[in-house]
Amino acid sequence: MDKFDVTSTMGDMEAQNMKLKNSLPFSLAKFHISEDYGFLLPDPLKELSHYYMPWMEIANNLPLMIESHQLRVRVDKMPLLSCHLLKGHREQYLAHLLLSFITMGYVWQEGEKNIPKVLPRNLALPFVEVSQTLGIPPILVHSDFVLSNWKKKDPDGPLEIRNLDIIVSLPGGESLKGFILVTLLVEKAAVPGIKALTQAINAVLQSSEEELLQALKQLRTSIVEMIKALRQMHAAFLHRMREYMPPSHRAFIEEIHSAPSLREYILSSGSYLLRETYNQCVMALAELRSYHINIVAKYVLTGATKAKDGGLSSLPGPPQALEERGTGGTAVFNFLKSVRDTTMEGIIKQCD
Repeated sequence: MDKFDVTSTMGDMEAQNMKLKNSLPFSLAKFHISEDYGFLLPDPLKELSHYYMPWMEIANNLPLMIESHQLRVRVDKMPLLSCHLLKGHREQYLAHLLLSFITMGYVWQEGEKNIPKVLPRNLALPFVEVSQTLGIPPILVHSDFVLSNWKKKDPDGPLEIRNLDIIVSLPGGESLKGFILVTLLVEKAAVPGIKALTQAINAVLQSSEEELLQALKQLRTSIVEMIKALRQMHAAFLHRMREYMPPSHRAFIEEIHSAPSLREYILSSGSYLLRETYNQCVMALAELRSYHINIVAKYVLTGATKAKDGGLSSLPGPPQALEERGTGGTAVFNFLKSVRDTTMEGIIKQCD
């Protein structure tokens, strides 16, 4: 095992600290991330102005139109609308949500057969326009599927699954809705952890061992709560990739990555308490990833097998690629296990 060069590492960390200290305190507001909702869009809009009613009417009836094979006919007759009348990012996110779901339905209306190679201009042009404005791809992304696709049944009620509903859906009924809402609750459970990350970065920059210790404890607690939320899952999983995130959220992840290494800082500190608390965070994250693997095994691959055997009779053809590939084309189990194993490599051992 290579020896850990404490002197060299401390020098590198000091250089990083000098670059970042001018931006203290490290905050979520800089990245348009909510202190209360994290990556979730707080109180998403549910309707656009009357001008955009053609989008709203189609999006609100997507499951029925897809199942009756009428969606493409309706979309082809839809007027070409401009995105210039959208006011602010909340309306833009709702427009992206509507157009992304309509696009998914249009493309996959007939399952894996008869997939159109070109989208109609009245759908493609506004979708590309609003996507460029938001800085996200013109496809259905996580911010559409979950982050901005939720509402409370009782506006004054709690953010709990019994009081939640989705704004736009696709065929899949309660299973799809449950998957979206449980994923939303995992995002909500992550909020204290996201805040703890900013506290940890500030603690490192200020060389405050006590504040770092508290931040790590909060981070571990948040990961445990994410696992509890994930255990409510009753549908398939969605593999999220950075390039499909809104730019400000992606920038947050990238800045966390470029900040001083928590692991190296804790190694150099020699603090047994910091090391043990850090290791508990890593173990909790590894448990989350292991549970995710179980979710994939139970719902995605098993579901694909049932589809092949005719279990999903409403679909024209089973999603055969699910058995071998994840959303990014990577073998599902090999990829997820490698992520889990890489997480475990972060454990600080006694001999490090």
